[in-house]
Amino acid sequence: MTQDNCYLLGYIVRTHGTAGNVVIYLDVDYPEDYGDLETVYVEIKGELVPYFVDEINLQKQSNAIVTFEDIDTIEKAQKLVGSSLYMPLEDLAELGEDEFYYHEIKGFKVVDQTKGDLGIVREVYSLNGQDLIAMDFQGSEVLIPTANDIVIKADKDAKSLLVNLPEGLLEVYLDNSSDSIPDDAD
Repeated sequence: MTQDNCYLLGYIVRTHGTAGNVVIYLDVDYPEDYGDLETVYVEIKGELVPYFVDEINLQKQSNAIVTFEDIDTIEKAQKLVGSSLYMPLEDLAELGEDEFYYHEIKGFKVVDQTKGDLGIVREVYSLNGQDLIAMDFQGSEVLIPTANDIVIKADKDAKSLLVNLPEGLLEVYLDNSSDSIPDDAD
């Protein structure tokens, strides 16, 4: 199993108790869909290693307390803290025609309704309740909010993302004048 055929499920954030349990953060839209996990892939030194779930207890705010098979001491659990968790892409639910997973749009061409072709999706960042699409445009990184009124449609066949960027968004990233110091500054 490699990261190319997996998606990021979340992270092991800390140990829980002394019996080897860990707390995981589920970095997904619907954490409740993962209440019956049987296996996850833990990234260890760049490799994905399968770990079998004995018990999972979903908590508030996308956290869960997990007991892994053969992880029965706090010392063993501590070695996993900070690791990323992955699941096979084939386990993802099918989406509707206009819906997409973030990993699917990497490499898509970004096309604005008024400005036309802009650039290529490089990455999608999930930051405290706001997801942002990173695109290179004229040598600068531009971050596009994933709001429904901004990201209109993903055309998987054409590998393009139709957007309606807010007025002035591109100019914010291209305006370098704020970096310069006025001549009369002392």
